[in-house]
Amino acid sequence: MPEFRPHWWPEGEPFPPTRGRPWGSRPRFPRFIGFVVVVFFLFTFTSSALALALLSGALGIGHHRGLALAAGLLGLVILFGGLALVARSVRRAAAPLSDVMEAADRVAAGDHDVQVPERGPHRFRGLARSFNAMTERLRASERERRNLIADVAHELRTPLTVIQGQTEGLLDGLYPADREHLEPLLEETRVMSRLLNDLLTLSTAEAGALQLHREPVQPQTLMHEALEAFQGPAALAGVTLDSHVAPDLPTLDADAVRIGEVLANLLSNALRHTPSSGRISVSADSAHSAVVFTVTDTGSGIAPDSLAHVFDRFVKSADSGRAGLGLAIAKSLVRAHGGTISAESSPGAGTTMRFVLPAEGSHRVR
Repeated sequence: MPEFRPHWWPEGEPFPPTRGRPWGSRPRFPRFIGFVVVVFFLFTFTSSALALALLSGALGIGHHRGLALAAGLLGLVILFGGLALVARSVRRAAAPLSDVMEAADRVAAGDHDVQVPERGPHRFRGLARSFNAMTERLRASERERRNLIADVAHELRTPLTVIQGQTEGLLDGLYPADREHLEPLLEETRVMSRLLNDLLTLSTAEAGALQLHREPVQPQTLMHEALEAFQGPAALAGVTLDSHVAPDLPTLDADAVRIGEVLANLLSNALRHTPSSGRISVSADSAHSAVVFTVTDTGSGIAPDSLAHVFDRFVKSADSGRAGLGLAIAKSLVRAHGGTISAESSPGAGTTMRFVLPAEGSHRVR
């Protein structure tokens, strides 16, 4: 009979396990707790009986055998009644704990699909819910890790293929080593470098390890620099770029370069999806000790099923020439500043991207 081996079982470890209690067998933890309780009650009863005998001898009431027998029977009833109540409580408490302990062993072995039944007292049901939520997060993290590896491999495959093919052609003498044939190689290396830099920024931001060079920043300055950089590309694309900055905006405690990257990402996306003769509007307003930046375009919009995933990694439209990391990076940078970011869109009605940053000295935006 062939050996069944789960996909999550660690390599090099025998299956089924040869040491310890086999999975699926009757748990020992409730029996151990029950044994301890029984021993405790027997010790307590024996000690009480001995103390009663000594006390009876000291007081000279040992000849009242009827009274002693009644007291002994009453003690036995109390003992067994207490044992029954304690056994019931132990069973209710120990069984859920045993479920969690066994499931924890399976998670440690790599099985993230395990779920614990919610049973027992209220606190133990809460423990089971928390454990199940933890395994769900572990499953989601594992899926994200696998998807990330697959997406990175896919994004790197194209430039590497171009570089390999072009280099082989140069070495075989099929192409001359001139500017026309070397520039595509350089461009593909730039694509790879940009992708790796984006991945580094995203990973450090999501891990909370991104170094922010915070300083007092005026929102008007951020808006001016972003608009100045995109006036030329917008004019070439035939897109009108206008802005509105509310007066008396509070100062931000932010990394001006990183927030500039956020605005550049949002403006770049808006420009890419706005047709000629369209319009992009950028605004900055104050709201509850925070500054709200808004980028609105009159482009094609986003489908409802895609709107919930626009800030995910490697999510991009069919006509995008990038890797699909821009909005994911924007989200991570805004969150690193204690802010929030959101998107609103309808197909054919344009898109509005909005992010909120707390003012200097205020609490994080919730």
